[in-house]
Amino acid sequence: MSASPDPASVFDRAIEEHLRVIAGLPAQLPILQRIAAEMTRALLAGNKLMWCGNGGSAADSQHLAAELVGRFRRERRGLASLALTTDTSALTSIGNDYGYEHVFRRQVEALCNEGDILVGISTSGNSKNVCLAMEAARQLGAFTVAFTGEGGGAMAGMAHAALCIPTRDTARIQEGHILCGHMLCDWVELSVVERSALPSEASQR
Repeated sequence: MSASPDPASVFDRAIEEHLRVIAGLPAQLPILQRIAAEMTRALLAGNKLMWCGNGGSAADSQHLAAELVGRFRRERRGLASLALTTDTSALTSIGNDYGYEHVFRRQVEALCNEGDILVGISTSGNSKNVCLAMEAARQLGAFTVAFTGEGGGAMAGMAHAALCIPTRDTARIQEGHILCGHMLCDWVELSVVERSALPSEASQR
């Protein structure tokens, strides 16, 4: 029977790497603020956010979309946010008829309007189906956001704004994505709540 792994080689190393990556995130604050401002603009204008990714990034898409439809920290109205990863009938029919690389692009063509936002999540930045979705979203007049890792991959050059977590380790990139996603939800939610608390223009006349 083999010995258990050395905790220092698994737990301690993971914690050290996680902290190093998170310590590098302040350099991303200008990008995060731009993304947050665009998300707030879109939602207050009656537009929506769409999210897509594969595997763990699909789970992150669902997670972050749900934080806005439900709530993150505050009581407020539901916000228009959906993951393109959840409709199994759409995913399987599109994948069967057109190929897996088109499962998000086709949904973007059907659902995206000018002024919407598409967030594509890919640790490599090179997921073909996410890249095609971002191309389609840009053509339809949406603001596009890439959540990627170090270097950004192809998506960094395609998106209006690219959040690149400073590591090439998939697990650490995903941890950075969910932290940044939570910060964006906090910002957007607070902005919407504050705007809702302001007197309407009509009441000021």
